Amino acid sequence: MTTSVILVGVGGQGILLASEIVAQAAVASGFDVKTNEVHGMAQRGGSVVAQVRFGEKVYSPLIPSGTAAVLCALEAAESLRAIDYLAQDGLAVVSSQRIIPVTVSSGAASYPELNADVLKKYFARLVYLDAVSQANALGNTKTSNVILLGALSTAIDLPHESWLTAIKMSVKPKFVDINLQAFEVGISLATA
Repeated sequence: MTTSVILVGVGGQGILLASEIVAQAAVASGFDVKTNEVHGMAQRGGSVVAQVRFGEKVYSPLIPSGTAAVLCALEAAESLRAIDYLAQDGLAVVSSQRIIPVTVSSGAASYPELNADVLKKYFARLVYLDAVSQANALGNTKTSNVILLGALSTAIDLPHESWLTAIKMSVKPKFVDINLQAFEVGISLATA
């Protein structure tokens, strides 16, 4: 069986680091892993999508529609862009963070009204977090992506130690401790 995880957000939120951590956790658990990233206009605040698939043998990095075990959205509206990837019984881990695109700030479009109640209409299983506030409480706003990974980890059958190993391998040494703390915060928020 292959497990698929899709991570979405906008440029600068740490999607690529988050996908690397998921992939490394799967490798540390002995799985074959394939990844795919799309980050065309990421430097200009555009959408970023990362797909991670792992299992005994994985033949493609591309997630078929309706098969992802987890959708992790670092930006609220991006969760709706990727909704078709999520399996019917999959978990959506969504940050409440809103990054207003240029089309909205220029008046050409409007940002959808999104909150936990609205998103529950779209996702049967939802963990909706204010990951940015939690990261700020830790003293480093850039750890919000790892807080979301902690929440995501509760829905994937990978050993806790594999996640910790992956974080240690993927982040710069001076940021390992704060990211390990962020990961544990995400777990506690998802299981509360």
